[in-house]
Amino acid sequence: MLESLISWFENFPVSHELTRLLASTLFLITSMLVLRALANRLIRRSVNSTDLRRKWLVQSRNGLLLLTLLGLFMIWGEELRTLALSVVAIAVAFVVATKELIMCITGSLLKTGARSFDIGDRIQVKDFRGDVIDQNLLATTILEVGPGKLTHQRTGRMIVLPNALFVSEPVINESFTHDYVLHAFTVPFMREDNWRAAQQALLAAATKHCAHNLEAIRRHMQRVATQRGLEVPTVDPRVTLQFPDAEEVHLIVRVPANASQKSFIEQSILTEVFAEKDYLPAEKLAQDALQS
Repeated sequence: MLESLISWFENFPVSHELTRLLASTLFLITSMLVLRALANRLIRRSVNSTDLRRKWLVQSRNGLLLLTLLGLFMIWGEELRTLALSVVAIAVAFVVATKELIMCITGSLLKTGARSFDIGDRIQVKDFRGDVIDQNLLATTILEVGPGKLTHQRTGRMIVLPNALFVSEPVINESFTHDYVLHAFTVPFMREDNWRAAQQALLAAATKHCAHNLEAIRRHMQRVATQRGLEVPTVDPRVTLQFPDAEEVHLIVRVPANASQKSFIEQSILTEVFAEKDYLPAEKLAQDALQS
């Protein structure tokens, strides 16, 4: 076995360039060691002060070490450059191959650092909307709420969102104020409809259905505003007007509600207001009365 190892070493292919580099390196290191020994001897013989001698010994050692590193860099510079290019090429290939995973991890760090949402919050990313039930380093799982952006009931479907979405897309958190929220919904009318009566009826119904927990919501909003350094929002129910075009009037109803009862409050108000009255124009009502 020893003979086999000797034979392998004898036949090991060593290029002329590698031999030259190794010989140059050995010569450089030997020269630096000799110079250090001579410098140390000269300093010890010539300098009488202990502090000055120690200072010169340290400086000479550091200077020779710097010269050695510079010499090694000059000897092996081309090989180091080739190695660096190879490492860069491998790194680029790795990044390209794992781009999506890197973006998912980056998105996870981003949403964690920004505290965009927590488990149980209702969020919307692009066209995906639902309640967060799980999140990890690569993906976030939500239970879909819909259909559309205006309804608040679960569809029974689960959506797994890659965290890469959080890098390029904004996140809407509908549960920013946690237990209680300010919920708004739109009731459209034509300009000739009796929308003024509908406005009063919606405000009365909203006030009625929100009265039982209005003070609790007001205290909660006060606490959230204090914690976040925000202005305290008005929590009283209100109905405002919006004119999307010359022919339509939209009544924007905003009510305070428990986060889990937004749909219930909305449907209760609409059912009470429109159960027996459609708020049609007076002329239309007169025609319907004549026909009946």
